[in-house]
Amino acid sequence: MLDSKALQSIPLVPANTADPAPNYPWPKPYTSAMFLSFDVDAESAWTSKDAVHAQRLITMSYGGYEARVGTPKLLELLDQLDLKATFFVTGWSVDAHPAMAESILKAGHEIGHHGYHHLLPDPGDPWIEEELERGFEALKRRLGVKPIGYRAPYGEFTEELRTALVRDGIVYTSSFRDDVRPYRHRLADGKPGTIELPVTASYDDWMHGLSARFSPRSIFPKEHVLSIWKDELDEVRDWGAMVTTVLHPQCSGRPMRLRLLREFLTYAKSCPDLWITTGEAIAGNFQRHEAAKR
Repeated sequence: MLDSKALQSIPLVPANTADPAPNYPWPKPYTSAMFLSFDVDAESAWTSKDAVHAQRLITMSYGGYEARVGTPKLLELLDQLDLKATFFVTGWSVDAHPAMAESILKAGHEIGHHGYHHLLPDPGDPWIEEELERGFEALKRRLGVKPIGYRAPYGEFTEELRTALVRDGIVYTSSFRDDVRPYRHRLADGKPGTIELPVTASYDDWMHGLSARFSPRSIFPKEHVLSIWKDELDEVRDWGAMVTTVLHPQCSGRPMRLRLLREFLTYAKSCPDLWITTGEAIAGNFQRHEAAKR
């Protein structure tokens, strides 16, 4: 039953008060962009749902696939295609699979913050600060990295998190699904927040390609997903806008899904107008144009 008092407390303002995304140009000769990004959760994708999953070894093996097979295969594919990407890695994954995390960095890809235990950020949760601090600490201790990009676990956000990320020096975030171009967040007090590189919902491979043992969701065939991804990309290119992928090694690192990704990225690379790059590069382009307008 709906809570009438709770409904009355909903503020009559947009949840995101940021200005519309500015139409900053992409670096020449490009007229559109793709933020190529991966979320490396490993087993934390499952323990964040239920800590008892740590004792359910087959459930955990879905996440363990990332270090054993998925991430190495994806790194091999990116090397073959001469592409650089951003990998948002949970601190737990870095601590549990240091060799995997080091291989991402060694291959020249950007490392971003993705929490520590991959816990859902919820309003008022006491662990938001701890998740941030432990994630930063793990990336620094294991990889010597101070990330400038952040993607929220489960793609959820709160105002406390939005404020804390600015305080902690995060330059850009990539979690919201409300635009097709980068924009600058506005905090509740009116101050500027991080640059947002919005996610393109249809490029979340988990929605199309991962079916756990007890999941009622079936896996979409390659032809269906490739059609979705190509159509979305072609229309976004016509708009002069940006797509952002949310790819997971425990999904897109599996044989049939890797074949799909290889075919899609080969197609994307054939588009001469499309800039395929990291979050750091796209945020940097935004910052340069923003500074020039001041």
